[in-house]
Amino acid sequence: MRAQAAAVCLALSIFVPAANAAIVTKTVTYKAGDVQMKGFLVYDDALKGPRPGVVVFPEWWGVNDRMKGVGTDVARLGYVAFVADMYGGGKTTNDATEAGKLSGEVYGKPAMRERAIAALDQLTAVPAVDHARLGATGYCFGGACALELAYSGADLRGVVTFHGGLPAPQPGDSIKPAILVCHGAADTFESPAQIAAFQKGMDEKGVDWQMFYFGHAVHGFTNPGADAYKIPGLAYDEKAARRSWVAMTAFFRGRFAL
Repeated sequence: MRAQAAAVCLALSIFVPAANAAIVTKTVTYKAGDVQMKGFLVYDDALKGPRPGVVVFPEWWGVNDRMKGVGTDVARLGYVAFVADMYGGGKTTNDATEAGKLSGEVYGKPAMRERAIAALDQLTAVPAVDHARLGATGYCFGGACALELAYSGADLRGVVTFHGGLPAPQPGDSIKPAILVCHGAADTFESPAQIAAFQKGMDEKGVDWQMFYFGHAVHGFTNPGADAYKIPGLAYDEKAARRSWVAMTAFFRGRFAL
């Protein structure tokens, strides 16, 4: 019973914002190479002093309202959040074909890492951010972006992915942060071979990594609107969404407790 009570208290501390919260949101225009990007900055202005900063990498739909909401939820944890633009101009779409085209222009290409680094630079330019406590998180396509940022040698404390792409690190990559992967046990978007290659790469690089599987969950399990897309293998799972958020929260608390 005590353990259950502690879990309830933890969940409440995650989902109920402080009464004195003063959430500030800003659209930020910046450059990644020659491309003009449009990200979304969120922080609690009621908090004083340096605090952790987290880059949020969106699903392949882009910096939409859902991802801005995720950034706001991260800010309510006491962090500065920056939702990264990976397409340019803050472009978003609800069309899977268009989303596949946009993400395909970036995925696995140098621009993916370049744009991820540019987003981190925007986060660290915020005066309230503690540069010793930086992290990243990402969803689906954004999960792969968060990993690419980790593989770049960026000075991060932790990275969390939700039903994300799992590219394996390359021989020349340098990985500093601990990594938590939240993955649906029934997700068919990443093949067993891709998962095995990712895990092997983590071991070979000596990364402090964890991978949580959520039973019955498929791809996109954190997105309440996933079912509306009617994409086979994509569906919301309330339990997996809630439990993975709790896992992320505990992970970042541990990683940022310097």
